[in-house]
Amino acid sequence: MMTKTRVFPFGLLLAIFSLVTAEAALPVSVGDRPVTSLAPLVETVSPAVVNIRVSQTVTRRSPFGDDAFRRFFGIPDAPSGQQQIASAGSGVIVDADRGYILTNHHVIGDADAIQISLIDGQILDAEIVGSDPATDIAVIKVEADGLVDMPIGDSEDARVGDFVIAIGNPFGLGHTVTSGIISALGRTGISRDGYEDFIQTDASINPGNSGGALVNMNGELIGINSAIISRSGGNVGIGFAVPTEIASSIMSQILDFGEIRRGLLGVRIQTIDAEMAEALDTNVDSGALITNIEPQSAAEDAGLEVGDIIIAVNDKKVEDAAELRNTIGLLRSGDDVEIEYVRDSKSRTTTAQLGQQQAVASTGSDMHPGLAGARFAPASTTGSGGVEVVEVETGSPAAQRGLRAGDIITAVNRNVVRSLEDLAAIAENNRILFLLVQRGDRSLMLQIR
Repeated sequence: MMTKTRVFPFGLLLAIFSLVTAEAALPVSVGDRPVTSLAPLVETVSPAVVNIRVSQTVTRRSPFGDDAFRRFFGIPDAPSGQQQIASAGSGVIVDADRGYILTNHHVIGDADAIQISLIDGQILDAEIVGSDPATDIAVIKVEADGLVDMPIGDSEDARVGDFVIAIGNPFGLGHTVTSGIISALGRTGISRDGYEDFIQTDASINPGNSGGALVNMNGELIGINSAIISRSGGNVGIGFAVPTEIASSIMSQILDFGEIRRGLLGVRIQTIDAEMAEALDTNVDSGALITNIEPQSAAEDAGLEVGDIIIAVNDKKVEDAAELRNTIGLLRSGDDVEIEYVRDSKSRTTTAQLGQQQAVASTGSDMHPGLAGARFAPASTTGSGGVEVVEVETGSPAAQRGLRAGDIITAVNRNVVRSLEDLAAIAENNRILFLLVQRGDRSLMLQIR
């Protein structure tokens, strides 16, 4: 077989040689312009990022079902008992003096023990201060001297196209730095928990990066890396971070109150679209239509009425019911909010002082085997009855039966559900449950056995 030789013009060869030579001895500046390097930034902020190792105890289940099934098919009894498993994640030191570290709820939520390792190799035990599944933010604490924290920036100042770096512990490898830009802001529909306003970035984020830092070029923390979209489980250039506006608010509530005190407006709402706007004879084709108001609620005190269309909160436009729920749920009880709404085709404003959502009070396993893996709270935005699904564990009985975080249960077996007590009473006395669920603007029925 003859080998073909490619002939390049001498001038092109000389240009290539010159380019290679130039790259081999990269100058620190070109004229009066310095060559950019991220090394000084990385060296400054990296000590504030920690690797997290979590251990937890899980109960081993047989893949062959119950004892009768195994006996029928002659399958030996599966070993029972509990097993220790370990997982890895990341965190960011935000208060060196008090040892506070921001991370994700899903990194430490089920932990029996937590250890963090610093960039210098030092290993420290950590404890959970508080955690919020709905925003996937948690605060943990270590006792140590000489920690380095990262200044918290204002994520509201972030713009699409800004350069950022992501630092974390991908695949348990240890401190790893990737770079990219902010691809989008205000992303929703990524998490099933409903309280979300993600920063999207193409900086590589992989499993283990969760809880790590998204850093701007000023060396400030602007996001806690939380999720990726990927068919393979690896990076495809679409990652998401919880902005510091949310993370800081959740952290301050945890530190101030020892819990999350979410705001409550006290309305039942529905997304308004062009078809509904025509039927209501209004020129507003987006926003949240108030369909019910809870007595003595923040909404009633502010003078809102059924039929009003909320179009903005604190000068932030409200496109639909989900966005209003998200906006109110990320504020704390007692906050004064300015609400812009439309009544009789006229735009008006009012100020409401938000009430407080009740704390999560029940888990599904306490009520019915088919609800195991779910956690419930009084409906968080409506204030007028119903039970909200605030968390569903992946692969749990509740997840397998179709429940999702953000679902609102309004009836079970044709009985109206107004509270957690209603749900528990019905669930405990029935083997089969038919749940009437409100999911966004849809109603559906789920069968639970």
